Amino acid sequence: MAQQVRTRFAPSPTGFLHVGSIRTALFGWLFARHNNGVFILRIEDTDATRKVDGAVEAIIDDLHWLGLNWDEGPEVGGNFGPYIQSQRLEKYKEAAHRLVAQGAAYNCYCSQERLGALREEQTKHKLPPGYDRRCRHLTEAERAQKEKEGITPIIRLKTSLEGQTVVHDIIWGDVVFKNSTVEDLVLLKSDGYPTYHLANVVDDHEMQITHVIRAEEWMSSTPCHIMLYNALGYEIPAFGHLPMLLGKDRSKLGKRHGSTSIRQFREDGYLPEAMINFLALLGWSLDDKTEIMTVEDLVKNFTLERVSKTAAIFDHEKLHWMNGVYVRGLSVDDLTARVFPFMEKDLPPEVKRPLDINYVRQIVPLIRERISTLKDAATYAAFFLLDELEYDSVMFTGKNMTTETALMALKASEEKLSSLENFSRDLLEDTLRHLADDLGIKTGQLFNSLRVATTAREAAPPLFETMAVLGKERCLKRIKAALAKLVGN
Repeated sequence: MAQQVRTRFAPSPTGFLHVGSIRTALFGWLFARHNNGVFILRIEDTDATRKVDGAVEAIIDDLHWLGLNWDEGPEVGGNFGPYIQSQRLEKYKEAAHRLVAQGAAYNCYCSQERLGALREEQTKHKLPPGYDRRCRHLTEAERAQKEKEGITPIIRLKTSLEGQTVVHDIIWGDVVFKNSTVEDLVLLKSDGYPTYHLANVVDDHEMQITHVIRAEEWMSSTPCHIMLYNALGYEIPAFGHLPMLLGKDRSKLGKRHGSTSIRQFREDGYLPEAMINFLALLGWSLDDKTEIMTVEDLVKNFTLERVSKTAAIFDHEKLHWMNGVYVRGLSVDDLTARVFPFMEKDLPPEVKRPLDINYVRQIVPLIRERISTLKDAATYAAFFLLDELEYDSVMFTGKNMTTETALMALKASEEKLSSLENFSRDLLEDTLRHLADDLGIKTGQLFNSLRVATTAREAAPPLFETMAVLGKERCLKRIKAALAKLVGN
């Protein structure tokens, strides 16, 4: 491309970022990185009624967590700042008043009560909602009277009423809108704050944005934006409107489908690299078979031409599977570092804190194949760290075992294990296999009794590796407790 690509992500600080917003950010970031361009973060905080305290910090933190670094914006600065819209109000006022002066916009004095009544009437008669352009046709005398009454007007765009506007979209091709269907949208509110429509056009121009990549829901507003670009004498950027995200029931993705904020997925123990991979495939694909892709793979191959027009289905089960693939691909040290804070937080309160990270590092290889999220680790590792285990003694009597046989097996195991100086995995297996032969029972029967006694579970990581990590003292203590439970039974 002759001109350097410049994309932006422009969230509003109204709460934690929705995965749909993150998908938009990701596609803009990938497009910029693929083309050796610039990715900008801009905070659109001009709607004071919806702003949530701490949301800006949360947005920045979550983008850092995902690795979606920006070249210009909060924290890093840039030549086109400030990058927070509430610090740019004079620019929007100047643009809005310039449009009024040149006849491309007009002052509207209609009250909220009148606008509400107009909407009710339109709804009653099943008409499309929208402003009826009443103030567009006020005479100079009527406007002067409104000003004399002390009414602070809003400013609306004076849209073209005839002809059509064509949106040239990289994903959708040419999309044609009749100008008669485009509303005279509000540009500047009575409190001096701009609407999204004015602020994003002014900022995209001033920040030299070449490609506006945003959700499909903004397509219907784009004719208005194109009229604004033209009225202000700005060059029109390229547009790419991303397909909608739907739940598996094909309705718009919402909380009823499960987690929808990136912060919730983060707190649930999903990995940032898995989230990036999964979200990249929501509406884009390399081919019909490749699913696991690194960030480097995505940057190398990403183009907007391969973005689908079809709505993308957010499949929580597929994300869960993909996250498990990434979890199992981590080194022991890396996975240990990542699960450690989750285990500190989620293990039962009776587990002593702080945890010993070296002990956790021994546990991780034994649970890695069983966990799909970092949060799962506490569930699968709890028995390694509890002082006392809770289970029903009936668990000992499976596989044709009686209480008497289980008592015999555990007593013999206690005696044999007490004499071992080395509690290694190989020695444990050799010792216990021979013990089963000596007792005349199947290895599975003996191993099940020991598994229940040492882990309180019928399904657990490999027995000998588990016992080696638990250590001799803890294993013997648990076998003694199991014997007492059986005798008491």
